[in-house]
Amino acid sequence: MSSLAGIHPVREALRAGRPLERVMIAKGAGGPRLQEIIELCRERKIPVRFESREQLDRACGGVVMKGVGHQGVVAIGAAEKYATLDETTAGGGLHVILDGVEDPHNLGAIIRTAHAAGAAAAVIPERRAAGLTETVARAASGALAYLPVVRVVSVNRALDDLKERGYWIYGMDERGEQEYDRVEISAPTAIVLGGEGRGLHEHVLKRCDFRVRIPLSGGVASLNVSVAAGVFLFEWRRRTSLGGR
Repeated sequence: MSSLAGIHPVREALRAGRPLERVMIAKGAGGPRLQEIIELCRERKIPVRFESREQLDRACGGVVMKGVGHQGVVAIGAAEKYATLDETTAGGGLHVILDGVEDPHNLGAIIRTAHAAGAAAAVIPERRAAGLTETVARAASGALAYLPVVRVVSVNRALDDLKERGYWIYGMDERGEQEYDRVEISAPTAIVLGGEGRGLHEHVLKRCDFRVRIPLSGGVASLNVSVAAGVFLFEWRRRTSLGGR
């Protein structure tokens, strides 16, 4: 049975109505944020148990992100739940396709940014990529409770599927012919980002309608994948709010 640790992820999971078996609070822990979690559990009739910090450590596998730890709260039964493309494409919203992002912190950061920008879903492959682990949930800071994540056998097949559904595919690549803030963005839109260090696979690039780059100054050749995602996502949001201009 999986667990979800940390005040913000647990609180957002409760607010979003995710299925939880119980919530564990560290004995002696207090404060308004933990009290809010307790009240949310009462509203949803989810049992609250007060346990030792050692018990909470074991429940979450000792996962610590940036030295924060579980912050005195662990939710049990927050199962990993993946959506399908049939579900997420129904409204024609922006999809963020990740071609093998292996760092869970990057995946979590991208999910958080994608949700903040108004994306409809993130798509990740089953193999050679990070899945929805607790570290991802912590890095996403609650966004996993709201942004659907689709897990696919093949990114190439997923892109073919999206193209059949009328999506325009934008691949982020440092060798791209067009700059992100000048390329025409057509809806429905999918953005594809490559894994750390190697970028997009060649077969993925071939399926992109546009290869887009972010112009950089200085001696650094590329941006962290989560930063690159944020740059394009909020350009897409800006264009959308301006009616495509």
